[in-house]
Amino acid sequence: MFSVELCAGFQSNPKLSHFKAVKMIFRYLKGTPNIGLWYLKSKNFELIIYADANFARCGIDIKGTYEICQLLGRTLVSWPSKKQNSVALFIAEVEYIAVGACCAQVIWMKNTLENYVIHLKDIYVKCDNTSVICLIKNPIQHSRTKHIVIRHHFIRDYINNHDICLEFINIKYQLADYFYKTFK
Repeated sequence: MFSVELCAGFQSNPKLSHFKAVKMIFRYLKGTPNIGLWYLKSKNFELIIYADANFARCGIDIKGTYEICQLLGRTLVSWPSKKQNSVALFIAEVEYIAVGACCAQVIWMKNTLENYVIHLKDIYVKCDNTSVICLIKNPIQHSRTKHIVIRHHFIRDYINNHDICLEFINIKYQLADYFYKTFK
């Protein structure tokens, strides 16, 4: 998915290297026609969200990316990925912005489900960075985080005063990694 997004950014002025990358993507897709997602019928409406980020992953503009994986019960319902708008100074900032985007998705998902008379309690957001969890749970502004855009600080109030449970998860169990990182 990340490779397709990266190639799409050069579609107005592609180079030979971009055509080669697209050819590799098509070869991968041709070799994996039977791989897909399986959705089981379930009455479990527990919302669990995994948030992860990569510091300066894109070598072109050195911006971080974040990945979110949303499960409603045992069903994968969304897995967005986005390049961040600004260059982050440290990894905790990238992860903080990822959790902020994750909380925005939680608010939208919760409001949408309430339209269908499904009320969620204890929404779990799983993050693999303990520094981010400490920054969110501690409302004091630190000198290292003053430059983070104000729009991301709403998560402090929202997580501390609502039904969102921010939890640490070991990197081995970070589900968002399986959609966006390559493994060897």
